[in-house]
Amino acid sequence: MTASLVERLLRGEPAALARAITAVETESARGRDILRAVQPRLGRARLVGFTGPPGAGKSTLVGAYVGELRKRGKSVGVIAVDPSSPISGGAILGDRLRMTEHAGDPGVFIRSLASRGHLGGLSPAASRIADLMDAAGKDVVILETVGAGQSEVEVAEVADVAVVVCAPGLGDDVQAIKAGILEIADVLVVNKSDLPLADRTRRQLKAMLQLRAARVDVAVLSTTATSGEGVAALADAVEAVWAAKGRPPPGTRLKRIIAEAAAREIRAKILASPQLAALSSAVERGELDVATAAAALVRALGED
Repeated sequence: MTASLVERLLRGEPAALARAITAVETESARGRDILRAVQPRLGRARLVGFTGPPGAGKSTLVGAYVGELRKRGKSVGVIAVDPSSPISGGAILGDRLRMTEHAGDPGVFIRSLASRGHLGGLSPAASRIADLMDAAGKDVVILETVGAGQSEVEVAEVADVAVVVCAPGLGDDVQAIKAGILEIADVLVVNKSDLPLADRTRRQLKAMLQLRAARVDVAVLSTTATSGEGVAALADAVEAVWAAKGRPPPGTRLKRIIAEAAAREIRAKILASPQLAALSSAVERGELDVATAAAALVRALGED
């Protein structure tokens, strides 16, 4: 069964890709088998991350960018990380609803994922699902973060090119970029550029680039996603960054994936440890501080 699914996935069948994604997202044994089988076939797709604060129009801009890529003959996979439902834990699917114009296009595959409370802006499974889309033959895989603002830096570690989107005249928007995500931008975009203050925001962003620790040229573009204005220039800028940076060594992202998987395993063991309750009580009584309790718990886990 798994071998047949992998064969169909590698042929690019959407139904096989959907089933493989579900297996990986649920962290099943079948999902692990699928990822192991496709690993030697990875490395062709380009990963483009879109991040930025809420209200910047990321989903609409991603939809317009997908349309531009399709005009250029590229097949596209989109991973849209939505906030989790507080009841079911599933994705609320707001991003997918804003990309319905591509629903009938066989060259586009869109999957919404729940963030499940993850603070890095991506779902924990997003990177591995990008691998599945790569294996299925997508030319470009787009990762759109949940849009929580200051915590959105994780996308830079996953994507080959990071696009940071903001809207004009939003003080909180600029503050969020100042607080961290400006540092990870390969391309900066002022979306909704038909609104007042767009030029002013663009000038502010250019000035803020001088504060970056690494002085590299970063394009600051204006787009209006609803009309398509500036989207072709955005696609050109992403291509230029890709050409300049090249593909990172294949082991770079795998090291991060393995480290994150190990961290989840360790966290699960910590939460299940019988020593945790006793140490928590000792901290509560003032007999231990948190750092000493944590060190004791690590030692106890190492002895098991």
